[in-house]
Amino acid sequence: MSLPLEGIRDCFEGVIPATMATTGADAMPNIAYLSHVHYVDAHHIALSYQFFNKTRQNILARPWARLQVTSPVTGAQYHLALSFLRTETSGPLFENMKARLAGIASHTGMSNVFRLLGADIYRVHEVTQVPSPMLPAPAYRNPLPGLRAAVETLACCADLETLLAAMLDCLRSQFNIEHAMVLMADGARERLYTVASHGYENSGVGSEIPYGQGVIGVAARERTPIRIGHMTSEYAYSRAIRENLREDDGAAVIELEIPLPGLTDPHSQMAVPILACQRLLGVLYVESGEDLRFGYDDEDALASLASHLGAMIFLLQGAAEDAADTPAPAPPGELPRQGVPLVVRHFASNDSIFLDEEYLIKGVAGAILWNILRDYTASRRIAFTNRELRLDGRIRLPDLADNLEARLLLLSRRLLERQAAVQLQKTGRGKFQLCVSRPVQLLEQA
Repeated sequence: MSLPLEGIRDCFEGVIPATMATTGADAMPNIAYLSHVHYVDAHHIALSYQFFNKTRQNILARPWARLQVTSPVTGAQYHLALSFLRTETSGPLFENMKARLAGIASHTGMSNVFRLLGADIYRVHEVTQVPSPMLPAPAYRNPLPGLRAAVETLACCADLETLLAAMLDCLRSQFNIEHAMVLMADGARERLYTVASHGYENSGVGSEIPYGQGVIGVAARERTPIRIGHMTSEYAYSRAIRENLREDDGAAVIELEIPLPGLTDPHSQMAVPILACQRLLGVLYVESGEDLRFGYDDEDALASLASHLGAMIFLLQGAAEDAADTPAPAPPGELPRQGVPLVVRHFASNDSIFLDEEYLIKGVAGAILWNILRDYTASRRIAFTNRELRLDGRIRLPDLADNLEARLLLLSRRLLERQAAVQLQKTGRGKFQLCVSRPVQLLEQA
């Protein structure tokens, strides 16, 4: 009887090479080792195509093969009967395999050899176990109870800040994941910005990653989970981020980088896109210093959790802006008369903000703070709502789907971390107040 393919997914982690048997047009058999087998679904796998060798030649001539895979946990061996369907050279599956192959190559010292040319898709017709000695299977860690508890916790959150804090706490308490971050998408600029993290010395709130860069950027661009089980320099962020953060002439000579949080040498990484109504909202990223820390079951669980997170973000976004249609009038704030003035410098080219010559933020969050402070200095106004900011043409939000509450959360956390003389205080759903402790001087730069 054929075994279910999903029951042997631990054989596809790239720990023990697979063996593939093919025959040529002349019926001559050939045996070759494969560096990577990828589980696609209950009936398909993908094999890495890296060289035009005898195996590749045989498959194009006779599209049937036998594959032997081995469990790295128990040593159990399985035979798979396959038929070749097609080769993919781009897209989510290709990028997923490319990232995982890079980790395997780096782990084995073969980074200059293992280069993915394509992902060969095969139909699996039969899975049979080979009689052989095997070790007892370890106790199975079922992720479903943790997933259920996390979903129930997130369902009780009434605002984005609480939701993100609960999400990170659930990763730690339910999945024993100590290092994680949530990044939101800026679709207009094709970048992600960090809004929450845990397990790091610095939060990295406000740090950015372009689409397509590293594990996180590829997951965003392809909208598919990307998982790596071994350390790989190809997907490290220290180089990639610095190469892409300087982009505007208005502040080109000033350092605009907020350091991205992260482990120095992560040996396991996984980035899962956060989607709602087929729109990319952000990316959930987890990492570990252990090899093979995250398996297929972890990927399934976090993908499900990210889907629920996306739905919650989408619902809360609309609720926050609808809650403050008719804000109650607030008395004007008092202008502080004591203390050295806080010099707020705004660069119009990219909406970057500097407080007393120290970089704070840029982009939409920078435009929000600048226009709030303009209203404050002009009329002593301190009370604002999400809805009116959404309609404020000076801020130039990219589109109606842009998560304004995430921008405000990012801004308020950056101000709090810098212990700035201006702070944003939430006063209700979709409402907040500006708090100022020093006189403010605004300087507009070209």
